[in-house]
Amino acid sequence: MSVDAAVAALRAGRLVVLPTDTVYGLAADGESESAARALYAAKGRDAIQPTAVLFASVDVLVERVSELPAAAVEAVRLLLPGPFTLIVENPARRYAWLNPQRPDAIGLRVPAVTGAPRAVLEALGAVVATSANLPGGADPRRLEDVPPEIAAAVDVVIEGGELPGTPSTVVDLTGPEPRVLRDGAVTAADALERLRGLTDR
Repeated sequence: MSVDAAVAALRAGRLVVLPTDTVYGLAADGESESAARALYAAKGRDAIQPTAVLFASVDVLVERVSELPAAAVEAVRLLLPGPFTLIVENPARRYAWLNPQRPDAIGLRVPAVTGAPRAVLEALGAVVATSANLPGGADPRRLEDVPPEIAAAVDVVIEGGELPGTPSTVVDLTGPEPRVLRDGAVTAADALERLRGLTDR
């Protein structure tokens, strides 16, 4: 399916399967709370579980979340684009419905993608996305790995070939020291090593 069809679907509050730099994602318009709720319903996921916001570029991220602390911006520019989800302070409580138990924090992603996925992100500015699997299911490396229940709930599927199949590494930057909450495409040790220059200042 075309980029235009995916963008139109997302802007209309519908769901899209979008390849990232890690796994196939189930995506919705990042600015729409109702679209995010549709995403949760399609995935069969408890709406209290936090979900990340994906941006086309670091510059768009910094523009959209303009009140980020300086240290968080440094970390964002150091690690992104790439296979990381960074949890940072969210004093303005942007996208609060994505993390209702902790609305003062937000998960941010800038996947290293090109082509159609990048064009979709650039057109929307921000999308909310989670892996296109059912809770507890394998992370979808190929389009055929996306469960039929999710495929039936989306309007548009963007084909991206075979992906790495390992989810992003989740790093919490809201405390005095970075904490890796989930090992993923980058090991915890490597992630913390990359951040050491920031924490040693």
